[in-house]
Amino acid sequence: MINSCGECEYCRRGDEQYCAKGATMTYNGIDPVDGTITQGGYSQAIVVTEDFVVRVPENLAFDKAAPLLCAGVSLYSPLRHWQAGPGKKVAIVGLGGLGHMGVKIAAALGAEVTVLSQTTSKKEDSLRFGATAHYATADPQTFTQLANSFDLIVNTVSAKIDMGAFLSLLKVDGTLVNVGAPAEPLEVPAFALIPSRRSWAGSSIGSIRETQEMLDFCAEHAIASETEVISADDINDAYERILKSDVRYRFVIDAATI
Repeated sequence: MINSCGECEYCRRGDEQYCAKGATMTYNGIDPVDGTITQGGYSQAIVVTEDFVVRVPENLAFDKAAPLLCAGVSLYSPLRHWQAGPGKKVAIVGLGGLGHMGVKIAAALGAEVTVLSQTTSKKEDSLRFGATAHYATADPQTFTQLANSFDLIVNTVSAKIDMGAFLSLLKVDGTLVNVGAPAEPLEVPAFALIPSRRSWAGSSIGSIRETQEMLDFCAEHAIASETEVISADDINDAYERILKSDVRYRFVIDAATI
């Protein structure tokens, strides 16, 4: 974000990402000052108020820190809001650009972390990032074995999933939070929620306060995004690789090549 109204109840309480008038996004947003389209990291220069500036700790390299400003805070915010920590069992659905940050942050917060991925091909990475277990969701036995297991599930997958099956993995009063944004509507059976007082929620990026808190937390715990730096000339090839899921786990464009 580069701006928000600063006056609504959400801005006043420090949740400007939920600004009632709509926060101005860093990329492809409309600048309320002059009506231009924001260009994000493709800009030659950018002007923001001091309330929308964060400090990158010195021990975080820029190429590692850049994805934290999106994927990092998008996972940090719900994990903190739903109090992931010691004594809590957390499942991360999907081990991609978002999911791998969720595993690292949840583990550093002290939660017991399980990865739920389509296959076990990334199990070694899951354990290396701090998870204690990795299960394949393509195996129906996974849902039988893990029924009523988790306090919190964060779904990072932007695809349609069987909501009833995933909600069945929650304990009483457990919550499933969507940060992935599938194009298709997700169908939620009422009786996957009612008998165990489960909740289904969504979460956007974090506030500026949370973003700074997340950066400092990552610096303290030596957490960084897994990145591959590319030049601007490689963008089309990188996009094709993304479609094939051939990236672990974030491409970062060297802005000097733009």
